[in-house]
Amino acid sequence: MIITSIAIYRLSIPMEPFAIATGVMDYAQNTFIRIHTDAGFYGVGECSAFPMIVGETQDTCLVLAREFARLWKGKDPLAINERMAELDLFVAGNTTIKSAFDMALHDLAAKDAGLPLYKFLGGQRKEIITDITIGLGEPEVMAQKAEQFKSAGAAVLKVKLGKKPKDDVERVRAIRRAVGFDIPLRVDANQGWSFEEAIEALHGMESFKIQFCEQPMRSYNDHMLSALRTQTIIPIMADESVYSPRDADRLCRNDACDYINIKFSKSAGIVGALQIQQVAAEYEVPCMIGGMLESRLALAAKIHFAYATNNVKFYDLDTCMLGHLEDPVVGGAQFTGYHVAVTDDIGIGADIEPGFLSRCESWSV
Repeated sequence: MIITSIAIYRLSIPMEPFAIATGVMDYAQNTFIRIHTDAGFYGVGECSAFPMIVGETQDTCLVLAREFARLWKGKDPLAINERMAELDLFVAGNTTIKSAFDMALHDLAAKDAGLPLYKFLGGQRKEIITDITIGLGEPEVMAQKAEQFKSAGAAVLKVKLGKKPKDDVERVRAIRRAVGFDIPLRVDANQGWSFEEAIEALHGMESFKIQFCEQPMRSYNDHMLSALRTQTIIPIMADESVYSPRDADRLCRNDACDYINIKFSKSAGIVGALQIQQVAAEYEVPCMIGGMLESRLALAAKIHFAYATNNVKFYDLDTCMLGHLEDPVVGGAQFTGYHVAVTDDIGIGADIEPGFLSRCESWSV
């Protein structure tokens, strides 16, 4: 099989403003690609730029996508490791746009094998229930949103924090007052606290039955995570601290975290994600699969990944539930309340509606 051309689309999805500790997003800054081949079918991939976290914008993704396309044209897409190694030699970092190309290669490989992606990866179906995220806001507003989610059948709530510790404790207090203690509550500081602030915030939340806290400090404070764990009963999940299997090994080896959050936009796609969860499994550190603001297309790829991994125990797959005002996906992740699944269509089993794509800025290489 040979790559004949690659189509690249600026997949901007309007959404309700969503706030985290590092900024506000009012549209999903996504990139969508189709890798066409001489076999008569194409593979699809999508990534979502989150500049304040990963350091890539939609524009940087689109520029590099054209460079990657020129690099790959005329080559074998089934040689996934070789193709991804070429991208790493071409440019360091830029894991977000690399993840879209990795995803499209996996879609092609599974289609070539005539299998759904999870079966191609050696997985099997399992029940997946996603959490739902409450963005940063005033305590009363966040509590009202939490109550609405619980009434709608949410099984797990995830709360964005990362501001002043006293204010964050009040946010959690208000939410627990609104929803009670019979629903799991996890919090995400998005690197917002210093070491001292993290201790203050976590101590203040210990009575509120917190399942875990994601990324309490900046990744340059990773050397202090082990000490932080000794100061609180709340388990710590590493997110922005883990981009690669080497990062996972470093943190696990130093007892720096209880859990790891895997995101394709950090791992450069499925290859890296599989390696990270394997390293974590060797240290008996469970993982979560999460994301940025992807559509149901990339979400489907994450579900396939979750089906194929035994060490992924937590699911943060609510990205397209967080106020996306349009749904341009055909097929893709299927929601039944907060249960998520995919069909047994071959490959990822998803595409973008032609009508929506016709309105997107695009390039073909």
